[in-house]
Amino acid sequence: MVAYGDAIGALGDPTRRAVFERLGSGPQAVSELAAGLPVSRPAVSQHLRVLREAGLVTEHREGTRRIYALAPRGVADLRNYFDTFWTQALDSYQAAAEAKHATAQEAGL
Repeated sequence: MVAYGDAIGALGDPTRRAVFERLGSGPQAVSELAAGLPVSRPAVSQHLRVLREAGLVTEHREGTRRIYALAPRGVADLRNYFDTFWTQALDSYQAAAEAKHATAQEAGL
């Protein structure tokens, strides 16, 4: 399970978030991820380490290359965490709408 503070903190950095988003299109090596980013390959490696420690990415070796991918479990856990807020917001909206409707009915409107 993702430690939400770690995962959310890891995604707080714009460059790290860009690396995470690039992995959404599929597994990539550090050199591929670094292409087009305004940081060095070693910096991308450091960002990947933080994402890996937060449970959001996995890595495996193919020869001398390290290939990174999104960690399905970590991403799912993070989504579930945010879905809780969405559910709470919808429940609160429903309760407010029902209360307004009840008040309007009591007032004969």
